[in-house]
Amino acid sequence: MSEQIVLFDIPTREPRTCWSLNPWKTRLLLNYKGLDYRTEWVEYPDIKPTLEPHVAPNAKGMPYTIPTIRQPNGTYTMDSRAIATVLEAAHPTPSLHLDSPVLAEIEGLVGAALGALLPVFLVRVPDVLLADASVPYWMETRKAFVGGLDVREFAAQADMEKVWGDWEKGVGKVTEVLKRTEGPFFAGGELGYVDFVWGGLLLFVKTQGEDVWEKAMERSGDRGAHERLLEGIAPWSKRNDH
Repeated sequence: MSEQIVLFDIPTREPRTCWSLNPWKTRLLLNYKGLDYRTEWVEYPDIKPTLEPHVAPNAKGMPYTIPTIRQPNGTYTMDSRAIATVLEAAHPTPSLHLDSPVLAEIEGLVGAALGALLPVFLVRVPDVLLADASVPYWMETRKAFVGGLDVREFAAQADMEKVWGDWEKGVGKVTEVLKRTEGPFFAGGELGYVDFVWGGLLLFVKTQGEDVWEKAMERSGDRGAHERLLEGIAPWSKRNDH
């Protein structure tokens, strides 16, 4: 049995790198704790057949999801938050501060911020990021996110001023929490998993293109606060391709 942890992640097209919010959380965590791991890239249609023999399906949403890890003892854990709990218990230092009330607060705000950008990323992901093997799967399964519409039709019908207004409201609440301290992290100078939760979303937004990133930061309420957080986690976001 390998002594490495295996991280199952969804790749971009070549050269393959990490791009998605939830896998970023786990990758940042693994890098921060200095754990020995390797990446196994899994295209979207291959997620279920890869994971189904090893883990029970999720109770809600997609039955099999990434990130998933396989530990050296052969145990599989699916879902970024469950992975954080398992790895924190096994490797408690440096601490992720999973009991932080700010973590629960930010986890509750991420969905609204991300959801605001649905008309953007539902088409940018397949057009800019995904390999050919994953595009048809994405286009078909993401119809469920938008009431059964074709995602391009959904995006074309979107009121983009409302989209960015909703983003501004969502990210503005996160900005308020982030600015309670001098930063760069939510707890000031002390890094925790909460910084990977929000940092993962910011890294995802950056993959959508420079125009999207600029607009997102212009309407963030404090561009500098978010960019300082990204700079703070940069030592652990450099490894994104293996």
